[in-house]
Amino acid sequence: MKFASTAALVLTTLAATLTPAGAEENVLNIYSARHYQTDEALYADFTKQTGIRIKRIEGKEDELLERIRNEGANSPADVLLTVDASRLAKARNMGLFAPLKSAVLEKRIPAHLRTDEWAAFSLRARVIVYNKTRIQPADVQNYADLADPKLKGQFCSRSGSHPYNLSLLASVIAHEGEAKAEAMARGMVANFARTPKGGDTDQIRAVAAGECGVTISNSYYVARLMRSDKPADQETVAQIGIVWPNQKTTGTHVNVSGGGILKHAPNKAAAQKFLEYLASDSAQRYFADGNNEWPVVTSVKIDNPALNRLGKFKADTLPVNSLAMYQAKAQMIFDRNGFR
Repeated sequence: MKFASTAALVLTTLAATLTPAGAEENVLNIYSARHYQTDEALYADFTKQTGIRIKRIEGKEDELLERIRNEGANSPADVLLTVDASRLAKARNMGLFAPLKSAVLEKRIPAHLRTDEWAAFSLRARVIVYNKTRIQPADVQNYADLADPKLKGQFCSRSGSHPYNLSLLASVIAHEGEAKAEAMARGMVANFARTPKGGDTDQIRAVAAGECGVTISNSYYVARLMRSDKPADQETVAQIGIVWPNQKTTGTHVNVSGGGILKHAPNKAAAQKFLEYLASDSAQRYFADGNNEWPVVTSVKIDNPALNRLGKFKADTLPVNSLAMYQAKAQMIFDRNGFR
């Protein structure tokens, strides 16, 4: 509740700072669902490099999408930034984005991580986290292993309705079909140690405490704990092991943070400069070193001790559009099997 109230406050108090529709020289208006303090460095660096000032509204994803749609042609928003491919696809399906054509983005961002209306700028991998005294890593090398009866009473998770889990199951549907996804969801539910609750960090702590033996988490939550100077967080890290799933098959599932230029953007030229800046070496390092996300530009060298400690891995190269395409089916499968 505290986070929701804070986000709503930011949404309300910053609204007055944005200008009405109409281009304003050297200004860029951003609507962002990224709630990371480290992004301040991104904005400051962009302004330093270009002289373009940034005004922004931060809020929850659905709130921002509805706001943009309701504002219509009068919207001051130039760029939408958000997390998860499904949310970016929702904005596209609502007709909010303008076409995105940039030689810079096409050169720097792999084709499977962009569309003709939005692009990914950072990655978060969905890893398997296990309790080192209760689970053998050989038993959890693949996402499908989480449905194996040998893990009965060992698996904990956040809600099946959360986009992170929906995108993972959507990737299973895309690669292996609905039947395999159905079997996986059914087996995961049968292996629950508890009713789904909390976020990814809560699952990691539950595994470390022995409340459950194994979970799945976005990699940056693990990296945050690794970089924490709190003794309790270091104790949590000491109790867990990490597996990069599906290394011998499709690769580890990755989701994205990304953005696009909005259809009624009054400052389209500045918006394009900003998106191209997000693919620059300096911005990519901010995503990695500041917020523990993986760069989408593979040539960028990072200096993040936690990411270095996690090591290299084979990532799934499924086109990001596929994650959005199968979200509805993933939700139906989770619902049918009681993964709520």
